[in-house]
Formats: sequence, structure tokens, C-alpha cells
Amino acid sequence: MDFQERLERAIERGQRLSNARAAEEAQKALTEKELQRLHSQARLQLCEHIEHCLHQLADRFPGFRFETIVDPRGWGAAISREDLRLRRAQPRQTCFSRLEMLISPISPSLILDLTAKATVCNREILGRSHYQRLAELDLPAFTDMIDLWGLEFAERYAAE
Repeated sequence: MDFQERLERAIERGQRLSNARAAEEAQKALTEKELQRLHSQARLQLCEHIEHCLHQLADRFPGFRFETIVDPRGWGAAISREDLRLRRAQPRQTCFSRLEMLISPISPSLILDLTAKATVCNREILGRSHYQRLAELDLPAFTDMIDLWGLEFAERYAAE
């Protein structure tokens, strides 16, 4: 085999390698698009569940204000309330209570992230995060976590 034949074969191998890389990148882009779509669908479902849960809490404890959150930190909802406590021989005190749950925007690491922050009577009682890779997403685990955090807030607020 002379140099010319070997050169032709080397060029063919290089072109096949280039085509294989291009196909792999196209497949990866498609997968990323699918994961972004999955994140959007999961975010919508979980935001509805958050809103439903927080509406029920606000109905159970009159005086809470409900708000939908859509900002750079993510999508979700919050309930909050300010109470004035008047006690004998003590200065009046303002008690602030709030529960906020958010789904973070999609990140380069392709995860779904749920965060919650809760304050009862000016004391932070909850600051948690639950996340999973989108490729391994388990939505019932997220809805269970939303319920659990809502119930924990309700219990702590009722005890106050």
C-alpha cells in the first residue's frame, strides 16, 4: 500500500469521526431540549401543587396573605401574616410569619430544585432545599416534600 492509498483512508476515517461527533452533539442537544421541556412541565405541576397547599393553609389560618412569586429566583408562592401582640407589662410586639416555596430556574447542571423558607413569629423555623437530576426526576417525592413542609409550618404556627 502506497502513501496515496493510506492518505485516502486516513481522510475517510477522519470524516467518519467528524460525522460521528456531529451526530453525538446533535443527540446531546436534543436530550438537553427534552430535559428543559421536562423541567418546564415539572415546574408547572409543582407550582400548582404549591399554590393549592398554601391556599389551604391560608384558608385554615385566616389573616394570611397569599402571593404568587415569579422572579429571577424562581416560580412558586408564599403566604405571610403580621400580627400585633399586646401583653400586660410588656411592650407591644409585631410577629411576622411567612412560608415561601419556590422552584428554581433550570441550571446548567440540569436539576430540579425546590426551596422553602419559613418564619413563625419572627423566628426562622425552616430553610430547606430538595433537588434531583432531571434525568432521574421523581415528582411524587417533590409533592410529598411540599406537603411535609406545609404541615410542619402549620404545626409550628398553631403551637405559637
